[in-house]
Amino acid sequence: MRINKYLALCGVASRRESDKIIEEKRVKLNGRIVTKLGTEINESHDIVHVDGKQVKPAKKMIYIMLHKPKGYITSVSDEKGRKTVMDLIGKYANARLFPIGRLDYDSEGLLLLTNDGDLAYKLTHPKSEIGKTYVARVSGKITENDIKTLEKGVIIDGQKTLPCKATLIETDGHKSRVEITITEGKNRQVRKMFEQVLEKEVEFLKRTAIGKLKLGGLTRGTFRELKPSEISYLKSI
Repeated sequence: MRINKYLALCGVASRRESDKIIEEKRVKLNGRIVTKLGTEINESHDIVHVDGKQVKPAKKMIYIMLHKPKGYITSVSDEKGRKTVMDLIGKYANARLFPIGRLDYDSEGLLLLTNDGDLAYKLTHPKSEIGKTYVARVSGKITENDIKTLEKGVIIDGQKTLPCKATLIETDGHKSRVEITITEGKNRQVRKMFEQVLEKEVEFLKRTAIGKLKLGGLTRGTFRELKPSEISYLKSI
């Protein structure tokens, strides 16, 4: 088994984030610092440490849906001492959970956390086409032509976004509300699509759904465990 998969099974981080931890020379295998990302291990007898602490695969998989408020970092920890989503999950804070994907500091809404590294890897892989739905409130008037431009894909950071689905909810000429569903996870993608291409400032951004999973009645800062049917759905994607 590759060591990044092993770290994910231990609930350290997703495979992608585990690679970063390895590159930072924070991982030891049988007492020696791991230097190669593709290092293979035998989980039955090899001993792995991260930041000086031995890690072992999680015995129970946990899946949580959180309504992330603004003002929290989507990370297990923050070197600047800012509040993270781990501060919101109560008894699960020490369960080695990690966020699936990102939701930026100034945005709120649906965020999934788990210790299931395989599922996290699957849902965040570039080939994953699971839709993520947001409601954005932007300054100024949005027209139907603007909506069509968004849906066709736009250039941000030198790359064209994939086609998406967008719906104008309402506009009064001063502010507009748009629902948009994307299948990518580029950094601050929705904000950049409005700000850089349509020259509209996003004043409020909320993720309301991931695939068929909807935020529903969860209030800001609260969370719940996923239902068995929801877990099965995510694994079937």
